[in-house]
Amino acid sequence: MVLALENKWIWDSWYVHDGMQWHGFFLQADKSLNDPELRHWNVSVGHAVSKNLVDWQQLGTCLKPSTGPAWDDYTTWTGSVVQDDAGLWHLFYTGSMRSEDGMYQRIGHATSTDLHHWERVGDGQCLDLKGANADFYEVDMATSQWHDRAMRDPWVMKDPEGDGWLMFFTARARGIEEANARGAIGFATSPDLVSWALKPPVFVGGFGQLEVPQVFEIDGRWYCLFCTAADHFSKAQAGLTPGGPVTGNHYLIAESPRGPWKIAPGFLDGSLPCKRYAARINKLPEGGLVIMGFADRPDGINFIGHVMDPEPVVVLDHGLLEVVAKKSQTEEAENG
Repeated sequence: MVLALENKWIWDSWYVHDGMQWHGFFLQADKSLNDPELRHWNVSVGHAVSKNLVDWQQLGTCLKPSTGPAWDDYTTWTGSVVQDDAGLWHLFYTGSMRSEDGMYQRIGHATSTDLHHWERVGDGQCLDLKGANADFYEVDMATSQWHDRAMRDPWVMKDPEGDGWLMFFTARARGIEEANARGAIGFATSPDLVSWALKPPVFVGGFGQLEVPQVFEIDGRWYCLFCTAADHFSKAQAGLTPGGPVTGNHYLIAESPRGPWKIAPGFLDGSLPCKRYAARINKLPEGGLVIMGFADRPDGINFIGHVMDPEPVVVLDHGLLEVVAKKSQTEEAENG
């Protein structure tokens, strides 16, 4: 049974295991809007729990935009959740302002003891494209060929090379002529999950957007999962992709979370029209990997808006990843 709501569309999602069960967080918007493209500006964060990533118990809305003028009074978009050494849970998320028409994205921080009731830390905002290292990023929309100032989809994790924390996020780099070669994985560090220092991007290029990054390690190799659209391939990357650009989920690979990162060959999980987008790869407590993302427009027309059931992911020779697509009931019957 997919992660779905009868009266709401669901799209980007992220997950954490508390030792007993999975918690799924996801963007949601009312289907009464009729036009699914309006969902981005009428969004809140939903919460559900599951023992197996298939059967879900819905717990309702756990975060929504601030009331009154605030840096996140328009949208609360994609994020990630981590637990500190004292057991407190930390949610990092994307926010935008009505006064800026939602065009400038920033990153926020909230905490919880139960993974459902979240309290913003201060006014919530924890990171913006400011300071000396902001010069590495595309900060001003006036100089951009894009419709927004990208700083979103924070992925936070413990620093495996130190005592602090690392944050990766979707951004764009400045000073690159081709708009579709500006996509960047932004980077920041923190000693305590509260004070964050903006650093130069850990990766730039290949695509105009590398959305919803997720950084994880398998057998000593580091991976950065991301999603992108066929329209956002750089000219060079399009030429390097067998079969040409697709929309979906791919990854970078490195020997350290700080890089240097390189784009893995081929394309992990893409198609035209798009089957699955904004995916996450979850490590199962019993071992193994599965990929989960939302059903976009598999027929090229109708937006589905639910999170698809998990499918296995395996690690091939040389550390490359492969999605093992589940057979349909028809295929299983035909194969006996």
